[in-house]
Amino acid sequence: MDYFIISAVLVFISAIFGYINVRFLKLPNTIGLMLITIVFTLAVFVIGYVDDTLLNAERYIITQIDFKTVLLDIMLSFLLFAGALHTNFEQLKVQRWPIMVFSTLGVLVSTFLVGTIMFYLLKMTSMEVNYIHCLLFGALISPTDPIAVLGILKKAGAPKKLETKIVGESLFNDGVGVVVFLTIFKMASSGGAPVEPMEILELFGVEVIGGILWGLLIGWVTYRLMRSIDDYDIEVIITLAAVMMGTVVAQKFHLSAPLAMVTAGLVVGNDTVRNSAMSDTTEIYVDKFWELLDILFNTLLFVLIGMEMLVISFETSYIIAGLIAIPIVLGCRYLSLLMPIKFFEKRLDFVPGTNLVMTWGGLRGGISIALALGLTQDMNRDLFLVITYVVVVFSIIAQGLTVGNLIKRVAK
Repeated sequence: MDYFIISAVLVFISAIFGYINVRFLKLPNTIGLMLITIVFTLAVFVIGYVDDTLLNAERYIITQIDFKTVLLDIMLSFLLFAGALHTNFEQLKVQRWPIMVFSTLGVLVSTFLVGTIMFYLLKMTSMEVNYIHCLLFGALISPTDPIAVLGILKKAGAPKKLETKIVGESLFNDGVGVVVFLTIFKMASSGGAPVEPMEILELFGVEVIGGILWGLLIGWVTYRLMRSIDDYDIEVIITLAAVMMGTVVAQKFHLSAPLAMVTAGLVVGNDTVRNSAMSDTTEIYVDKFWELLDILFNTLLFVLIGMEMLVISFETSYIIAGLIAIPIVLGCRYLSLLMPIKFFEKRLDFVPGTNLVMTWGGLRGGISIALALGLTQDMNRDLFLVITYVVVVFSIIAQGLTVGNLIKRVAK
């Protein structure tokens, strides 16, 4: 079975499940698709006791896909560019300081808190796990997933100021979170050899600052090219080329491709560039093209998340650890946001219940699973993969279904 057939099967499954959701369940697409896929996969497990043909076919498909590579190296750039392209740049500029603190200091504090608490709790349950491996889990679970957040907030009806904070933080903190994860991963892989502080600063500086600067350059070049012509189909292709080649170059020089694509999307999507570089026709086509790609990749992503349960070792102790991790992750996120929100709330007129909504609305998604899949066996990969999956499923389904009601109650 080649990659075209696998892609065709995945798109077919996504279309069928998407239709079922829109026609009957009427849930937000991200939630509905993943829920239907999980139920479908469980049904396939049950049928497998009688005839394992379908189970083997589904398992073959998922084992042929490197989820970590597909998401982090390919899909993420398109999804982040599309998300940033449609973000309110003016509101983002007003909220830039809290967003910057949430997506950097917030991720670091949450990483340390989650890692430390999980270390002691796992120790109490007789699971011998190294502290640095718990920090790796803290790093991969702390960033909120912009893909999940953007899809669900569209229907949640959050006040614009609050929506901008949640979306802005999620767009940037995944790039920061990936860098923090890679830094701790390097330390954990060193086999006891000391890692120099300058190495960590260099990795962080090149990935984060280099990624943002590269994104600014991509955005500026894209803007200049689009401004010099008036041909909507070529201008759409220019934006596509910017994302694809921008990602290739970022990966080649070890820059943060996610941060580069977010920055480029914000540059191309802001009103000043739109008004001076795009005709009305071009603007419509660019927006619709990226909305379509966003919907397609989102659909495929959440079907894949549901199918990933086929490659996870669901031991009872691992599932219990995952259930314990849910309140820990939520509590640590609340604490990591507490001080920044207290500092900025009077200066920027935060809406009531900002911390509560940002905690419950900070969904985890495919990025956390992709990073967990990148762990090695000596880093307790199976344990942390199950914990991550349990947290992600709870986050998307339970939090995603209720965040709208929470916003209506506390943030109006």
